[in-house]
Amino acid sequence: MSKTKVAIYTPMGSANRKFSQLEEAGCELSWGDPEWRRAFGANADNVFAITEGRAAIIGAVMRGFDFTREFLERQTETRLIAKLTIGYDDIDIDAATDLGILVTHSPTEANWGGVAEGTMAMMLALLKKVRERDQHVRNGGWRDDSLAGTYLGARQDGYEGITVGIIGLGRIGSRLCDLLAPWRVKLIAYDPYVDEAKFAHSNAKAVDLETLLRESDVVTIHANLTSETHYLMNEARFELMKPSAILINAARGPIVEEEALFFALEKQKIAGAALDVFETEPLDLQSPLRGLGDKILVSPHMISGNKGASLKPAVPWTVDNTLAALRGELPRHIVNAEAIPLWRKRFGGKNLL
Repeated sequence: MSKTKVAIYTPMGSANRKFSQLEEAGCELSWGDPEWRRAFGANADNVFAITEGRAAIIGAVMRGFDFTREFLERQTETRLIAKLTIGYDDIDIDAATDLGILVTHSPTEANWGGVAEGTMAMMLALLKKVRERDQHVRNGGWRDDSLAGTYLGARQDGYEGITVGIIGLGRIGSRLCDLLAPWRVKLIAYDPYVDEAKFAHSNAKAVDLETLLRESDVVTIHANLTSETHYLMNEARFELMKPSAILINAARGPIVEEEALFFALEKQKIAGAALDVFETEPLDLQSPLRGLGDKILVSPHMISGNKGASLKPAVPWTVDNTLAALRGELPRHIVNAEAIPLWRKRFGGKNLL
């Protein structure tokens, strides 16, 4: 009996040994290029070369390559795509569902908790002018009123503190509320897909998007990329924001229209921005965003990248999900539950191990 084939298209370096459980179960592993995870070189041809005929495909989100309907239609043996990431916007979920391919993701605390902590760091760097103060001293300067930061929390002297507006009150948005609680800021949030109780639990007032943009001193995005959120932040939305406000995007690049953001910053419609994600990744060397100086803080899409954390804790999740699917059993953390009836018809109870 030939071995069941599994593709791991984004190798995880030192974490690769954790995939040995699949080999011990009798699977034959094929590996992608480590550079693909860094957004270099992946395309439909070289990815297909390692995924063709594979019963399961494991990996993180890549930039420059998507699992399109056309690509998925060629994966005639695939019963599972197991993501090491929380996000799965690089997969045509409707196509996977139509084909009876299950997609799972890995919402590990190491990932979403890391994003919340990284967002907090970006927020403080901008509001406290950490970079500007550092550069000023390096250049021979000393105390200067232009380097005054923003005090975040309410005070006994009557200062009301700033308002932080959170777009998306899922795991990341909720954790950010927890992190901000001791700072005594005013929290408002927009998320039409969560229960009212979630706002109360997070001590955040539910508001509509327009109100959030008008009232917030910090607008931070933690929403999924969908057809609804694509270019959620555009020219008209930037016009609603305070000239003193800052924007943080640690979700997905296409949620923010970068051209509109550039002009909002250049024309001082808003005061600053911090981006961990971009419309095209890596960020183009000719991007006008690079010329905005301290008005913008940029990061290479690794806000959740922390030592001993990042995506490594997701490997056991994907291994367990893969083994379940290969046994013909339903895995955990299924993204497209609508695919289950067809999946059961195609693969249910059919053990490949």
